[in-house]
Amino acid sequence: MFTGLVEEIGTISALEPSGDGARVTIEAQVVLEDVSHGDSISVSGVCLTVIESSEATFSADVMKETIDHSAAATWAVGTKVNLERAAQIGSRLGGHIVQGHVDGVATVVSITPGKKWSVIRFSLTPDVAPLVAHKGSLTLSGVSLTVSAVGLDWAEVSLIPETLRATTLGHLAVGDFLNLETDMLARHVLRLQEFTVSGEAS
Repeated sequence: MFTGLVEEIGTISALEPSGDGARVTIEAQVVLEDVSHGDSISVSGVCLTVIESSEATFSADVMKETIDHSAAATWAVGTKVNLERAAQIGSRLGGHIVQGHVDGVATVVSITPGKKWSVIRFSLTPDVAPLVAHKGSLTLSGVSLTVSAVGLDWAEVSLIPETLRATTLGHLAVGDFLNLETDMLARHVLRLQEFTVSGEAS
């Protein structure tokens, strides 16, 4: 489990085929301070398991399922990624509960700079759109955010200068892909509704 509060920006230094997936190696500092084999690290919103680590890098395997259904398909050597270690029991939950399970890929539609923040509009696929609500929580590339506006097939978030500085969201361009994770509670409510409708129909 994560909080969506990015600890640092890492850089992919190697990306090699591994079976039907890939093995990624990432340069980092902060997340390596107490890393151990088997630890979970959120990499731009994707929960990955550390299989090897050194003083300057860690490596993880990325399954084909993850590559097929996330922006990990666009990763390459030199790609910047948001990094966060798993949350610790007893520490403050500054963002919201994030699982690192990507629900879909969003595309940046527009970026509107402001004096104190920037507004990012991104697309929503039909399966994800019902799970995104105005003032609700979501995660974009591992960053916990609040939805500031929403339409049938799009949503917006407003990013403060600190978020723009401390995460990869400060370097976005129109057309970029983002890993999107919806609020966990929204997913469960939708699932319960499916059973309710099914029960009424029968």
